[in-house]
Amino acid sequence: MTAAGPLSPCINICALDERDICRGCFRSRAEIGAWTSMNAAEQWQVVERAEQRRQLALKSVRGPAS
Repeated sequence: MTAAGPLSPCINICALDERDICRGCFRSRAEIGAWTSMNAAEQWQVVERAEQRRQLALKSVRGPAS
């Protein structure tokens, strides 16, 4: 993590699931909407939460044995 903010994690697959989580970048609707007004630390926190969501999604697709 650096003092500068991360690039937007958007990968142009913009579709929200039933929990309002983007199927492309794994940010919530609220996180996406607030992205440009967040400071660098907040953006990095969002990136970390999105990565955790992505990992959970991968585990649910692969099953518990993976």
